[in-house]
Amino acid sequence: MQKFQQKWLVALVQKALTAIIFIANSILYAPVASAQTALPTLGDPSDLTTSAERRLGDRIIRELYRDPDYIDDPVIADYVQGTWRPLMAAAKARGELSPELDERFAWEILLGRDRTVNAFALPGGYLGVHLGLIGVVTTRDELASVLAHELSHVTQRHISRLITQQSKQTPLLLGAMILGALAASKNPGATQALVVGGQALAMQNQLNFSRDMEREADRIGYGLMAPAGFAPQGFVSMFDKLQQANRLNDNGSWPYLRSHPLTTERMADMHSRLPPGEAAAAATVPSTLEHAMVAARARVLANPGVDTLRQWIAEPQGSGFAALPASRRVGVLYAAALGSNQLRDAAGARAAAKKLEDLVRNDAAAHRLAKLLAAEIELAAGDAAAAVNALAADATNTTSSNNRRPELVLRTQALLRAGRAGEGTSALQTWVATHPRDATAWQLLASTWQAQGQALRAVRAEAEAHAARYDYAAAVDRFKAGQDLARRGGPQVDHIEASIIDTRLRAVESLLREQAAER
Repeated sequence: MQKFQQKWLVALVQKALTAIIFIANSILYAPVASAQTALPTLGDPSDLTTSAERRLGDRIIRELYRDPDYIDDPVIADYVQGTWRPLMAAAKARGELSPELDERFAWEILLGRDRTVNAFALPGGYLGVHLGLIGVVTTRDELASVLAHELSHVTQRHISRLITQQSKQTPLLLGAMILGALAASKNPGATQALVVGGQALAMQNQLNFSRDMEREADRIGYGLMAPAGFAPQGFVSMFDKLQQANRLNDNGSWPYLRSHPLTTERMADMHSRLPPGEAAAAATVPSTLEHAMVAARARVLANPGVDTLRQWIAEPQGSGFAALPASRRVGVLYAAALGSNQLRDAAGARAAAKKLEDLVRNDAAAHRLAKLLAAEIELAAGDAAAAVNALAADATNTTSSNNRRPELVLRTQALLRAGRAGEGTSALQTWVATHPRDATAWQLLASTWQAQGQALRAVRAEAEAHAARYDYAAAVDRFKAGQDLARRGGPQVDHIEASIIDTRLRAVESLLREQAAER
């Protein structure tokens, strides 16, 4: 079965090859200079501009949005974003993130429904995080260490510099292939040796460069942790997790043939940066109740299988459950409740959720997640009114809770089911005004407008949802449908909305032409 990362990797290779061939042609037909034969250092600039890298990232991300493994879970996404934002702020304050990159890059994180322990950076400021990673980390600091590492890959332009490095190797590969073609009529074996030899030399140079990139990302990412409010020990304990996952993620090759340094090497580097005595404390940092719940959610949503879900559902009834640490019990109950909900067992889900709520009542962050889960269970059970009430009850705990994305999305879904769509319109309009690339929010707004008989506004919101995911062809189609609807609507048509549709259509048509020209 194809995995989330494998699909983005194929897309990356396809798009990168176009850039590499273009740059390689420039190199082949340019005057030969000694600088062209030297390997770049980490301080060398990239041949790929920030605008070109962003366009490359947009093309890749458009395919990922269509991938069935892509998941937009508001609860997990909100938690990851809450970890990501302080790291971004620290990178800006320390000068690692330049104003140009901050403005030009997307800075979006996509979640993949994949059980492997992994995260990756893409061109243009996009990051991918597997649910398997979120499910295995035990503290927010460990998650922050991974995000800091991937953020540093982006701020240091590692991807564009790697493409530049590959382009400098392309003449070597082309030369080996030409020599192989000339030798084919005399000795087929020599042909294969020449081609493979040229590829091996280029690959080794690329891997050497990549190992330096990984070390640089570790060190810069480590420097972001404390300024962002996270414990740097999270880097060390996260490497322990990676070492445990080696059986799944490691190819077992020798260190000098790896595209990443050995985990033990990176662990030693991070250990050496901790003050004396703090390394041992890295493994003893307890998990918060909130993190335990988010990790449990990630494990369930990664589709582990019905048998595994049933095991998790039965775990709270085990004899040793009461002796578990509080965070562990909270995670077990959350997984049991959500797992029961996945299996359409409303009674079991409600029972586990009630025990969970009683356990986390004195922890504000965890209690919020318990209320969200309770509302989610009621909505799945068909009781939309109870879901709305569960979210309304949580509003008494914090004045800003209903302004957060998970509450906004879930409350809107519940109001739609309850036939009260109009109550959620204002909050959604405010949200998309400040988050115009939130496709899920636009789609929900389209549903609320449709439920209120506002067909023109609904069509425009559908178009904006497509545009937010770079599907400009579909967006143009919906905007044109909106124009046709406005022409047929007569005096009852909202002329301001029709004018907005006309303006947005011209803008998106321009983006579609640019998108078509890149193919």
